[in-house]
Amino acid sequence: MIKKRLSALLFRINKWSLVTEDAPNEPTVFVCAPHTSNWDFIFMLAVAWHHKLDVKYVGKASLFDGWKGTIMRALGGIPVDRNNAQDVVEELVAAMKNGHTTGLVITPDGTRGAHEYWKSGFYRIAMESGLPVTLAYMDGSTKTTGLGPTFHLTGDKAADMDRIRAFFADKSGFYPERRVEPRLRDE
Repeated sequence: MIKKRLSALLFRINKWSLVTEDAPNEPTVFVCAPHTSNWDFIFMLAVAWHHKLDVKYVGKASLFDGWKGTIMRALGGIPVDRNNAQDVVEELVAAMKNGHTTGLVITPDGTRGAHEYWKSGFYRIAMESGLPVTLAYMDGSTKTTGLGPTFHLTGDKAADMDRIRAFFADKSGFYPERRVEPRLRDE
């Protein structure tokens, strides 16, 4: 109840609005994009809390150093060692299959820096676990955030990514100039 109230407060005190379809009613991999600011994290937590979703999220290991680690873990964080990304995918797939969480939040466009491709971990996790993906977004041009469709990936990366690209085509993120086009290196 406290989390839902905090979410309501966040949307009341700023110019952003929560616009969303119904939240998924099954475990899912949340694909959050565009990831252009640390505000994305705060707003995505607010969206999850609004819908009373039990979510975990992945973040680079350095975010979990020192006192920050306690807070990040309490908010559902899972540290990721980028040097051993394959091991992380396998661990996350196992956790999702065993029902240890109802939602896993991933920002596949990565570090908000200059790069051309999304990271493919979200795709591998969804395919290997058999879980659907739910598209989640922030759009600076309309000052809206929320959840989009939930669907199962088909295994046809090009077709799946075309569907994802179509959804995110008009979403700019908090800082539009940092947006990365939804594209996997190996599609």
